[in-house]
Amino acid sequence: MVAQIDRRFIQARPAKLWPRLLAYALFEGRPLTTRGRWINPLVLAGYRLWGALPQRRAATDPIFILGLGRTGTTVLGTILALHRDLGYLNEPKALWHAALGDDDLIGSYSARPGRYRMGRHDADSGKLRRLRRYHGAYLRLAGCRRVVDKYPELLFRTGLLEAVFPEARLIILIRNGNDTCQSIEQWSARNAAGADDWWGRDRRKWRIMLEELVAPDPYFARALTAIRRFERHRDMAALEWIVTMREALRLRASATRGLFFLRYEDLARKPREQLAALFDFCALERDETVLDYAAAVLRPRPPYPAIELHPALQPLFDETMRTLGYRPSEPA
Repeated sequence: MVAQIDRRFIQARPAKLWPRLLAYALFEGRPLTTRGRWINPLVLAGYRLWGALPQRRAATDPIFILGLGRTGTTVLGTILALHRDLGYLNEPKALWHAALGDDDLIGSYSARPGRYRMGRHDADSGKLRRLRRYHGAYLRLAGCRRVVDKYPELLFRTGLLEAVFPEARLIILIRNGNDTCQSIEQWSARNAAGADDWWGRDRRKWRIMLEELVAPDPYFARALTAIRRFERHRDMAALEWIVTMREALRLRASATRGLFFLRYEDLARKPREQLAALFDFCALERDETVLDYAAAVLRPRPPYPAIELHPALQPLFDETMRTLGYRPSEPA
């Protein structure tokens, strides 16, 4: 499947094929372990061009999908891509790297280590201007009014987002930890690079997460020695899920602006109801084509069996599950 486009998507709204192919070919770039990385120099050269040209269309009221991979962020982005007013960028990390230069956690575009956390003081006026111009250039070429940018790790950079797009709408997707972690594990097994595909060049994303997010947090202090020795992919994935969900909970508790929290399970079970609420939050007109497509592609999934984790991590995982309203169960 190219650019998350399937036959049902094309049949639902053929005119939306162009914005998705444009995003895929010229704006999103290719991650480290995927095919077609030869296009990255062209994509980055394009950003130098977009940054030099006069801005004719500003990106206003953008929508960002945040959270953790394998929680339904891609399917939600693809659904919103069908809306008549929206253009969808699927993890356009080339765009963000071209503007910032120090955000690449995986190592797809730079050997320079990236950073998880970024706030409003981490980007000068030039970087902020480039981000606005790049999103605006996509909208102009795609012929769309508003952009949806799905980049899960921006959850840790909401201060930066507020500086660039103070009017942005932020959607935070959460999913049962058992299902998320085992989905990550299975996804990695299906890809040639295995766990390294998830954690980046020489597992640098893992190392950055440990030093920047885990080690300074007293919540992980008693388990930190064991965590540093983790080798099993499911333990590593579970730690990332805990860190991400704790950040989501922190944002929900401290947010001074509107955030839309969406459970993947609720979206799959009642897509029309959940999307109607999401449309209201994003100030989008109700679009029956989008609702029909969502009802056709979303189905509740049978839950994965309970996950068995390292003894130092299991209590933290179970506690996070309970805090989010999920019930941990005993592993089989």
